[in-house]
Amino acid sequence: MGRAPGTEPTREPLRRRLVLLRHAKAEPPSDLPDEKRPLALRGRDQAAKVGVALVASGLVPDAVLVSGAVRTRQTWDLARKHLGDPPVAFTDELLGAMPRGVLALVRELDPATRTVLVIGHEPAMAGTAELLAGPGSEDGALAQVRVGVPTATYSVLEADVAWAEWDRKMARLTEVTRPA
Repeated sequence: MGRAPGTEPTREPLRRRLVLLRHAKAEPPSDLPDEKRPLALRGRDQAAKVGVALVASGLVPDAVLVSGAVRTRQTWDLARKHLGDPPVAFTDELLGAMPRGVLALVRELDPATRTVLVIGHEPAMAGTAELLAGPGSEDGALAQVRVGVPTATYSVLEADVAWAEWDRKMARLTEVTRPA
């Protein structure tokens, strides 16, 4: 039996959201290798506040990519208390990554995933947001990522295409938030 005109099922948009989070405040450089630096006490508080803010903004991730550095892992451990238990991939590819390297990881994401949280480092997090931000982006957010973002700050980008199709200047940068 056919459908009456105008009653065809609507297709759900492909909207994908990418949340790029700079890790929370770390201890200052010391004799430890950079990737082993832990969060400072202030950073621990920041990370917990990020988790609360992401939930309040409806940005609970379906998947998470985390740099292999101690400070990014600790940021995730403290934020996740509020974000449930999505699949998490820890990758050293985010250590020292440039924006194109972050984009390459994004393009490999499972097509069914709608919201992804990436926890990494500067200048890659702001640089990736700037690389991807295209028409319709929020002016203030774009100005912020052009100069870099402080610790525990996240940028949100949206696009109505599959992850494999994400590319330069084709997402909307909707916000840059520092909840801590």
